[in-house]
Amino acid sequence: FGIGTLILHGLLLEIFGPLLEIEVTGWAIILAPLAMSIVTTILSAALTIEDDGSYYRSVMRDAGKKRKDVIKNYPGVIIVEIDGLAYDVLCEAIDKGLMPTVKSMIEDGTHTLREWETDLSSQTGASQAGILHGNNENITAFRWIEKDNDNQMMQCSGPNNVKQLEERISNGNGLLVDNGASRSNLFSGDTDNVIFTMSKILNLQKLYNKAWFSVFSNPSNFARIFSLFLWEMILEIVSQIKHKVKNIQPRIKRGILYIPTRAGTNVFMREINTSTLIGDMMVGDIDIAYSTYLGYDEIAHHSGVRDEDSWYALKGMDLQIKRLLDGNKYSPRDYQLVIQSDHGQTNGATFKQRYGESFEEFIKSLLPQDMTLFAKMSSNEDHYAEAFIPFSQQIDNLKNRSKEEEKQELSDSEVIIMASGNLAMIYLTQWNHRLTYEELNNLFPELIPEIIKNEYVGFILVRSSENGDLAIGKDGIYYLDSGKIEGSNPLEGFGDNIVRHLKRNSSFKYTPDILVNSFYDDENDEVCAFEELVGSHGGAGGSQSKPFILYPSSWNVPDEEIIGAENIYKILKENSEKLKEP
Repeated sequence: FGIGTLILHGLLLEIFGPLLEIEVTGWAIILAPLAMSIVTTILSAALTIEDDGSYYRSVMRDAGKKRKDVIKNYPGVIIVEIDGLAYDVLCEAIDKGLMPTVKSMIEDGTHTLREWETDLSSQTGASQAGILHGNNENITAFRWIEKDNDNQMMQCSGPNNVKQLEERISNGNGLLVDNGASRSNLFSGDTDNVIFTMSKILNLQKLYNKAWFSVFSNPSNFARIFSLFLWEMILEIVSQIKHKVKNIQPRIKRGILYIPTRAGTNVFMREINTSTLIGDMMVGDIDIAYSTYLGYDEIAHHSGVRDEDSWYALKGMDLQIKRLLDGNKYSPRDYQLVIQSDHGQTNGATFKQRYGESFEEFIKSLLPQDMTLFAKMSSNEDHYAEAFIPFSQQIDNLKNRSKEEEKQELSDSEVIIMASGNLAMIYLTQWNHRLTYEELNNLFPELIPEIIKNEYVGFILVRSSENGDLAIGKDGIYYLDSGKIEGSNPLEGFGDNIVRHLKRNSSFKYTPDILVNSFYDDENDEVCAFEELVGSHGGAGGSQSKPFILYPSSWNVPDEEIIGAENIYKILKENSEKLKEP
């Protein structure tokens, strides 16, 4: 075991140290064995560089002890989600030679690459609910307010929130319900075979999983992960310096607290995912596994969608895919591999950087000054990885007010503003229903005209008591129910299916009084996030709503456009079940 290796090195120092007149005290008691393990890892890698099978043989040895006597005679399915990777960015990475494994899967004809379109909102909570449970109804955005629940906030992160969300959306027939496994996901897909799955992470009985054996089957794996973790932290420090020296724009302040976050997602979680999936394949019992890789999404948010940091993450991701394909050669049964993403990202300077003040400050200036306002526009809480990575709780405590203080503020506030990428939600909570367009204009006659007038706002969505759902822009109104357009089309450039997405979102139970989407610059492929992120997603505009799916070419997938995460669920569910047919 990797931990066992550290203990062994510690014992060697304890036994032979006095003989060699080596005294180990203080922190050296921990650091010296660790350094020995890291050196052992480097030497081992050098000695076995031509023997890729050494790692798989060590896992296979331990997997054999856990394998059932009867091997299934039909293929299993491994689904890898690359969080936040848009179809067009994937294609660019392939063209740049950064993802040769994925390229060979396409060119060899074993797999078919397709673009699909997310729902609104374009974020992991809505997409994974649809993909893993076939239902993302009422997930308005990453976070929203429930007026009928004392104005409390629900969001697609945090164990308690996600557990409650899964209870709302699940009908018991999730993607993974039939002998499936969930590895590092928001939702479980109705399986109890989980590792780092947010909806079930509070269940202490689920913390231990037999699949953990594969992480430590190779003696040097623990030290290897730790050394890669440290190297990733160094790369992030260098990146922050480089971005500042070169004055790369747009740029946000990342700071010291982000350094372990990046290493946690792009190394720790990545390595755990790959190791456990390989272990699953080696044992050969599970029929379907779903695993989310968070590194690219996290880095693209902070460095940029096409920054060299992001390309580096994708290059590393391609190596993980190769490891999975190689691992399949040692599995007692065949596993078919699906690679997909849950949404994309669109680049751009933030609203605050462009306008000079934050969106909540802008809205506050349009309302009576005596109205109490609460805003939740923080940039990192939409990444559930923070619940899993080292030091995440300490980071969260430094950044945010306490949960009890937040609940009280929400209950007392008269205006609540939420952000989800370039999508913002305004709730006027003195009224326990969704205010109509007519009521808003009567109560706050300057509010809607001034929001629309802002050059960085693309359109707003409101509901009229007379005309139904309205998308309003600077020079025109789109009557979504009738299809009538008055003036210029405010939804021009936001995609052919934007009306469909807006009408569906507007039908949700917790849609805000005013939903605001930023502008989209088609020429420069830019939006402006209402939170402080370089690459963003959550709203409409650009590649954020254009993820991909790479599936086996033998699968039966209709040729028509794939719209909505619930249709990805259908594709995966139907084809994985068909594999079991004789």
